Amino acid sequence: MPQKKSEIRKAYFLNKYVIITPGRLKRPRDIEERTVVKRIGTCPFCPKNMKGEILDRIDSPSNKNDWQIISVHNIFPAVTLDNKKAYGTQEVIIETPDHQKDLGDLTVSQIGKVLEMYTKRTKALAKNKEIDYILCLKNQGSKAGASIVHAHSQIFATKLVPEDLKEEARLVMEYKAKNKTCPYCDIVKKEKGSIRQIYNDKNIIAFTPYASEFHYETWLFPKKHLDNITELDKNELKSFAVALKLILHKLDSINISFNLFLHNVISNQNQHFYIKVQPRDSVWAGIELGSGLVINSISPEAAAKFYKS
Repeated sequence: MPQKKSEIRKAYFLNKYVIITPGRLKRPRDIEERTVVKRIGTCPFCPKNMKGEILDRIDSPSNKNDWQIISVHNIFPAVTLDNKKAYGTQEVIIETPDHQKDLGDLTVSQIGKVLEMYTKRTKALAKNKEIDYILCLKNQGSKAGASIVHAHSQIFATKLVPEDLKEEARLVMEYKAKNKTCPYCDIVKKEKGSIRQIYNDKNIIAFTPYASEFHYETWLFPKKHLDNITELDKNELKSFAVALKLILHKLDSINISFNLFLHNVISNQNQHFYIKVQPRDSVWAGIELGSGLVINSISPEAAAKFYKS
């Protein structure tokens, strides 16, 4: 059977390009890498070892004296509220008291509660008028940058809005001026029922994006045009939890590290909320870092087939 040829793809409306190269999966390799996990007994995120102030909590449904999810200060922050040169704050969301479980091991209800904590903390941090950017993120696995194995997320909030998001906002405005529609609403319509769709209900859609930058990358969007996570209702949060359970369970089955994140630029009140999951089994090397062109050897169509298998 002939090897499928490479294809250069442009992102939906952003000025980003990806070379989809399915043939490169067969190239010779003499290096094998694994995500190595070693769970130790002195984890600082286990309840018996917890120290410091709890900023917020969601209690266990079975025992109100125990927590199910908590938010605490990051004790090694990159930004702080007392530093004008790097103003901001960082929190750690401990997703479960159970040291042996990853986010994908939790029930749909428990994953929904993690999203609920993101919502609570986003609302709280947005009250600070000096904060303009809030990033909820999760690093799972050594290749994704995780330094502690106990299931946790982080919230990074600062007055500085990343240049990539400023550029994205500019291109959104250009698209709207030209087409009179939101580009992300149009993407949702385009991917509904497509070969790249992996989850679809009345509230949300999840799919592998046309110009995926990472193997098995997925995007999750509400079908309604909602600005940020604080605008989701309970049914929409549940739908996101169901889709995330499906996606993370599949990634866990092949032992892939991943990053998960969602943005909120407070001064931009016409965003279209989304969650991205970007697996990290591939490494950006000289071509990606030197040219800015990303090479992805697993097509989004093949990735969607994996998720639906």
